[in-house]
This record gives sequence, structure tokens and C-alpha cells, in this order.
Amino acid sequence: MLYQLYETQRSLMEPFSDLAHSAAKVFDNPLSPLGQSPFAQRMSAGYDLMYRLSKDYVKPEFGLRTVDVQGVEVAIHERVEIDKPFCELRRFKRFSDDAATLNTLKSQPVVLIVAPLSGHYATLLRDTVKSMLGDHKVYITDWKNARLIPMAAGEFRLDDYVNYVQEFIRHLQSKYGVCHVVSVCQPTVPVLAAVSLMASRGEQTPRSMVMMGGPIDARRSPTSVNSLAMNKSHEWFEHNVIYRVPSNFPGAGRRVYPGFLQHSGFVAMNPSNHAKSHYDYFMDLIKGDDNSTDAHRKFYDEYNAVLDMDADYYLDTIKVVFQDFSLVNGTWDVKSADGKTERVRPQDISNTALFSIEGELDDISGSGQTEAVHAICPGVPAAMHKHLEVRGAGHFGIFSGRRWREVVYPQVHAFIADHHQPRASRKPAASKGKATPKRMKRA
Repeated sequence: MLYQLYETQRSLMEPFSDLAHSAAKVFDNPLSPLGQSPFAQRMSAGYDLMYRLSKDYVKPEFGLRTVDVQGVEVAIHERVEIDKPFCELRRFKRFSDDAATLNTLKSQPVVLIVAPLSGHYATLLRDTVKSMLGDHKVYITDWKNARLIPMAAGEFRLDDYVNYVQEFIRHLQSKYGVCHVVSVCQPTVPVLAAVSLMASRGEQTPRSMVMMGGPIDARRSPTSVNSLAMNKSHEWFEHNVIYRVPSNFPGAGRRVYPGFLQHSGFVAMNPSNHAKSHYDYFMDLIKGDDNSTDAHRKFYDEYNAVLDMDADYYLDTIKVVFQDFSLVNGTWDVKSADGKTERVRPQDISNTALFSIEGELDDISGSGQTEAVHAICPGVPAAMHKHLEVRGAGHFGIFSGRRWREVVYPQVHAFIADHHQPRASRKPAASKGKATPKRMKRA
């Protein structure tokens, strides 16, 4: 019922939002009679802010057209390589007619970036993708909005997420021989599970895994996000945040955690910061500061675009990751695509290098939560463990922005390059002591 009420309100607000958008343009036009008013700039700024606060935000584009590869501008063609009911494996294919550059592109490692399925679209990792495209063949998981997926597509659970990741890894390995995996935030857990299951079966695993700001062990330094998931019962979440998709969407009837509720939660974490940001935007419009206003629009076009999550997947994640801590407790059983139940055993991983990255000021995944991966993967030799704490970085700063580009990415690039060459197969060493990752801190 709440979802239907929200949609009704959104529909009623839509014409007023469009009117505010038109009014902002009229007052901003110096050739318009209203644009001659001494208060025209303020009126335009006010209507523009009203429009942006009330508009419906749609999924943004990656918008990556070219990338610099060793001083040569290379064209990018974005395409869907595998289309699953709940996810697209998206490839950023690079083209060049320069022979030397083409040889460079062919020799570079392939990387699967596993984007979060936790509210925002995969385009939130645009900066991550853009940086990596200069040195890697890049694929990304582009999760679909559950409200657009018909009921006929079936259910989607955390186990299905794990199976998707395994399928994508196998696909890249069959195509290129080897691959590397980068997971950001929420997917660190299912990605580790996927690789663990592959290792237990004796399958080839990725050469390296880079895990950034994820809740491997949410018991460590719990944040407000963790505390909510830990302190409320499974039934509370099912009764208070799960609703059925209204009839005006293709996924009508599907149980979801609606995007608008998730967005409310995001804003509630730092309401004063968002209020100040919008006020600064209003003042920048009045001053005519185009650079600042464009930066604001780009950020909030991304931040305000949210998707619905399938209820089964969301509730599974709450239980497995934040309530039962099944991964670190060694009690997680995953149902494979063929219906077989298998125990997740990270200790069976032996040939995949592990790089954990945390932000000093991360208020979503607390200190030590991602680093916990090293303790539960004793089969990986100590020389193949690495941990980085990025000083001054919050959650988004470890995969986007200046610190990502200047501090984090150079080390990610070097780590993948260091572990790209073949190495001898090693048997799992469950009897070894806890691995000690090489620790690094950067300003």
C-alpha cells in the first residue's frame, strides 16, 4: 500500500516538477520579460532547486566514450555480453587503429568489477571503471531494477547472486584464460563465497580478488548501518520495508525493498550535509558558478537514482551477512544453479591473491570488516595478502574521486599486474596459522 501511495504522490507531483523546470528556464532567459526582473536569477534558482528536489531520477548512463591508453585516445563501445533475468554483464570494448596500441590492449589483464546491489545503480562506479579502462579489459555487473522484472522471471536470492558471479568468472576465464575480480562494498561477501565454492570444487579461480569497503565480518567496528541490521529481527524487516510493486510496472506483484525507502535511509544518515549541499547549489546558481552547479547535478543525478531490490535477496543478505555472520562462522550453505547445496569454505582458496581496502572514515563498512578476509583465507600464502587503509577517505572515497585516482588505483593496478602471471598450483593449507597481510596506510 505504501508503494502505491508513493507512486500516486509522484504522479501528482510530476506536472508541478515540469512546471518548475520550465519556470526556471524562463526566469533564466534574458530575452524573456520575466528574465528582466532584478530578482530573475533568484527566482530561476528557486524553481531549479524545486525541480531537482521533486523530479523522478532515472538510471544514469556510464557515458564513457574514450579513454587514454599510454597517450593514445581509444574509443569505447559499451555493450551487454550476457543478459540474465536480474543482471547484465556489461563490457567496455576498446577500439584503436594504432597497431602498437592494439597490441597493448590485447595484452592487458581482464577485470570483472562486481558492483553493489544495494540501492544505487552500477553507474555509481563510473570513476572506478574509467580509471581501470586505461590498463585493463573491463567488465561490470549491471544489476537490474527489480520493479521492471516480471514475476515470470522467478525469484532472486543471495544464492542466485553467488551463482551469477561464478558464471561470469567462468565466462571470462573461458574467453581469456584468466581474470581478476574487483568487488566494491556489498558484493565482497558473495564474491568471496563464489570463489570459495569454485576452489572447493577444484575449479580455476581468479588470479586476484580486490575487496573494497565490504562487510566480510560486520561484527568488527559496527556502523549505524550494521547496527540497524543486527538489532532488528528478520521479521521486522519483512513487515516494515518489503512491499509489492504496483500494477503500473512490469514487475507488478513482485516483493521488493523499494528504492524510495532506501534513498530515504541514505539521506537520513547525513541530513544536514544534504541540506547544506542543496543550499550551496542554490547560491551557486545565483552567482552563476557553472562548474559547481554542474558538479552538484552530476552527483545527485547519480545519488538520487535508486533501484528496487528483490525482497528474497535483501532478506537473505540481512540474515546471512548481518545477523548470522555465516561467512566468518563457516556455516553458510549455498544452493548451486543445479540445486546442489554446498558449504562455503574460504579456507580452500589457495591460488587467488587477496587485497583488502578500507577507508579510515568509512561510515558504512567499519574498520576491520574488509580486512577480516585475510583471517578466513589461511590457504592463501602470506605473500599474496595485502591490506590498505586509506587515510581521510570515507566509503565513496575508496572507489571514486581524487583519493581513488591518486592513492588507491595505482596500488590496485600494481597488485593485479604483480599477480597476473601464472603460478604453481597449491593445495589448501587449512592447518596454517592466520595469514598476516602486508599492511599499508596512505595519507
